[in-house]
Amino acid sequence: MSTSWEVKHRLCDAVNAHDLHRVLECYSPEAVLVTPAGIGEGHEQIAWFYSHLFKGFPDYRQTPWFEVDCDQPAITEWTITGTHTGPFLLPDGRTLEGTGRRVTVRASCAAHVAKDKIVTHREYFDQLELYSQLGFGLVLGVPCS
Repeated sequence: MSTSWEVKHRLCDAVNAHDLHRVLECYSPEAVLVTPAGIGEGHEQIAWFYSHLFKGFPDYRQTPWFEVDCDQPAITEWTITGTHTGPFLLPDGRTLEGTGRRVTVRASCAAHVAKDKIVTHREYFDQLELYSQLGFGLVLGVPCS
């Protein structure tokens, strides 16, 4: 039986290798992935999320720099880096074509593991930090519709 951290480290290695098959091996078939971009339930939706990320940022990489000393949930802080060269889906449903911009974003996540598989995985990052690096600005004084 693997520890939560062993599963989490396997996931990080698979994500950094952009190996979707190995990524999905880390998740239970009924797993739930929660991100600022939305919620993915089950392997099909989780695969869609990661494949889209790998396509938009072909050199995407997570570099962990802090792990909370507990087993459940396995909590990590890391830095995400990548170059936006492919399509990237925006929260409003539009697609941003590659900008060529390099991004560096601080992030964290919490993963609950049962029977050697991630059952829930919550990822957090500052969307404003990401979108400003992609060339979007914050418009003040404009009411939301």
